[in-house]
Amino acid sequence: MELGLQGKVALVTGAGSQIGFGKAIALSLAREGCDIAVNDVDLGGARKTASEVESLGRKALAIKADVTNSREVADMVNTILNTFGSLDILVNNAGACAPPKPFLKMTEEEWNRDININLNGTMNCTRAVLPHMIEKKYGRIVNITSGAGINGGFYTAGYAAAKAGVIAFTMGIAKEVAPSKVNVNCVSPGIANTGFARNAPPGLLENAVKSILTGRLTEAQDIANAVVFLASDAASQIVGQTLVVTGSVNP
Repeated sequence: MELGLQGKVALVTGAGSQIGFGKAIALSLAREGCDIAVNDVDLGGARKTASEVESLGRKALAIKADVTNSREVADMVNTILNTFGSLDILVNNAGACAPPKPFLKMTEEEWNRDININLNGTMNCTRAVLPHMIEKKYGRIVNITSGAGINGGFYTAGYAAAKAGVIAFTMGIAKEVAPSKVNVNCVSPGIANTGFARNAPPGLLENAVKSILTGRLTEAQDIANAVVFLASDAASQIVGQTLVVTGSVNP
């Protein structure tokens, strides 16, 4: 199937981690013919991912910016436009979660960090790219949410609230910009074999896998595949949806 991604320019936020969703998304888009702007607060990690993009024969730009800082985000988008001349795809992947704890033990700083990175970061990047996409009447925005945003998170109230906000934000913005040929959708990963899994308490993952119908954790590549689909011409009639990738019937 021709996905229509050849020659497109994509910005993937939070793509500096070498074991996270962002890197897999960036490399998968590159394999489909996209040039990639690799964003992270860790410039060294972003450069590593960008180098792998270039090894696939695509152009890459590693760029440091904190998605919670609207000025840094605006500067980042301007740099991408000046470098590539266009920006077709935004993947709002950057995210974080405060250490799990009961809500009453959660500090105001931890709550604000969850909201700022996961929800406000998504908002800042979307606000920065939309004028260009609306003007050219083409764009794809894919936001990464979480099952916690659908079902609620146990001991992760701030993170769950932020990710639920991402889903609602996705639907609201999608209604506004779809007439301008800009599609906005979400991907909701299941328990994944990323940094979370590698730092999980003993026994937690074994018990989690028992509830997954496919019998395995979600891999970063599973999420990358879903993002590539939603970013492609094959998904041009999909608007404001959340694609759940968990290996189970329930989110």
